[in-house]
Amino acid sequence: MLERIHLAVVREFERQGSLTAAAEVLHVTQSALSHSMKKLEQQLGTDIWLREGRSLRLTQAGQYLLAVANRVLPQLNLAEERLRQFAVGERGSLRIGMECHPCYQWLLKVVAPYLAAWPDVDVDVKQKFQFGGIGALFGYEIDLLVTPDPLFKPGLKFEPVFDYEQVLVVAKGHALAAAPHVKPQQITKEVLITYPVGIERLDIYSQFLLPAGVTPKRHKTIETTDIMLQMVASGRGVAALPRWLVEEYAAKLDVVPVRLGARGIAKRIYLGTREADTAIDYVRAFVELARHPAAPVLQGHAV
Repeated sequence: MLERIHLAVVREFERQGSLTAAAEVLHVTQSALSHSMKKLEQQLGTDIWLREGRSLRLTQAGQYLLAVANRVLPQLNLAEERLRQFAVGERGSLRIGMECHPCYQWLLKVVAPYLAAWPDVDVDVKQKFQFGGIGALFGYEIDLLVTPDPLFKPGLKFEPVFDYEQVLVVAKGHALAAAPHVKPQQITKEVLITYPVGIERLDIYSQFLLPAGVTPKRHKTIETTDIMLQMVASGRGVAALPRWLVEEYAAKLDVVPVRLGARGIAKRIYLGTREADTAIDYVRAFVELARHPAAPVLQGHAV
C-alpha cells in the first residue's frame, strides 16, 4: 500500500513547494504523481494534503508521512549505496559530521593516515545537517559525528578522543596578553569574534559570560578560522578557541592564548556513531586512529 515513491513525493513536495516542482525532481509527470497520491489517500481513508486556494497544505496525516519520509528515505538510500559497494567490491564510505568548527585542522591529521590505510573507503565531511548533528546520526545523513557536546541517547555511542582547554585569543600587543587569566567583566569592552553558531552553543557565553551576567561590547561572526585569527592579530577583536589551535597559529601570527577565568574552561571532543555501526571495521578503525593518532591503522584493525 505505502510505497517508497509516496514518501519521496511528500518529501519533495515539502522541499520544492509544489507538486509540479516535486514531479520535475522525481522525473515523473504531475498527472501520474497526483494519481498515485490520490490512490494512496483512497486506500488509507484520509487526506494527505488539503487545497487552500491555488496551493496545497499537508494535513496532520501528511505531516506524519513527511516525518516518516525524512527518517526512512536516508536509511534506504544508504542501504542501496552500501549494497552497490558490496556488489562492485568497494569497502564503503564514511560520512563525517562536524559540530566543532576549529576541529578541521585536527581532522585533517586523522584523515590523511586513515585514507592511506583504507584506500577502498571514501571519506566525506558535512557541516550542515537537516536535523542537527544528533538527528543526522539517527537519520543516516552521517556515519560519525565530531562534537564537544554529546547527547548520550539509546542507539548512539560517544567515545572521547582528546581533551583541550578553551582560551581567549588576543593580539600580542593587547592589554590582556600578559594577564594570567581574564575575568568576564574584562570582555565587556571587547569585540568578540566567534563562528556563526547560536550563543547557547558557544562555551565562552554558556560557561563564562552569561553566568557572570555580562556580554561583550559587540559580537561578530566569521566562518573561517584563518580570517578570524587574522582579525584578532590586527586588533579588530578577541576570540575563544582551543589552546592547541591557537598555539599552532601563534608561530605565524601575533596572537596569544589567555586562560578564561582562574580555573580555565576544560573541554573534550567526542566521536559519536550509531551503536549498530560500531562493529564495522573501517568505522572502528577511524575512532581508534582518532584516539591514538600515533598508532598505525591497518586494514581491519588498529595496532
